[in-house]
Amino acid sequence: MTLKEERELKKKKKMEEEMARVEAMFEYEKQHPDCEYIAGIDEVGRGPLAGPVVTCCIIMPKDVRIPYVNDSKKVSKKRREMLYDIIMEKAIAVSIGVNNEKRIDEINILQATYEAMRKAINNLEVKPDILLNDAVNIPEIDIPQVPIIKGDAKSFTIACASIIAKVTRDRMMEEYDKKYPGYGFGKNMGYGTKEHTDALRKLGPCEIHRRTFIKNFVD
Repeated sequence: MTLKEERELKKKKKMEEEMARVEAMFEYEKQHPDCEYIAGIDEVGRGPLAGPVVTCCIIMPKDVRIPYVNDSKKVSKKRREMLYDIIMEKAIAVSIGVNNEKRIDEINILQATYEAMRKAINNLEVKPDILLNDAVNIPEIDIPQVPIIKGDAKSFTIACASIIAKVTRDRMMEEYDKKYPGYGFGKNMGYGTKEHTDALRKLGPCEIHRRTFIKNFVD
């Protein structure tokens, strides 16, 4: 076997292993064969000191398999961007729900997350038969729900929602970085890194800081 053939064989084997991993992520989807439209929902941005919480509700075709889809935290930024385009192209329906820092301060992060999730679900162009959720049960929703602990790593549909939500929020924070320079939003995405908290103490809060989150860093 030539070196080139050996490389090709390794490449093929690696892709077969990856597709087997992706197929295993359909365990929960396959438990609902009678449901035509299975939606996955996830959020990004519950922990940061600044910026919005962003949720995504997505319905994917049952026969679509996309290599490298995983919990967005386990995927590199470059690959997330690539997957974002593929997922958006393949999806049956996608909806984003956002709540900004003022709403988070007003009703707390958990309630703001639930509210953003309801926005995403209610604005979906196709009504799902069932919702696969990352860990939570969303109040005030009349669609059957299946909360899955670490669902963004176990369910393909939730993982797709995780990637879309993450890329959407990251792009928002990169825009905020231009508007509010000095805090490093383009790198830290509003999370409480040392660079961010040092800037917060030096510059004080900007418009998109969550006042209920930054009490330890400002007077």
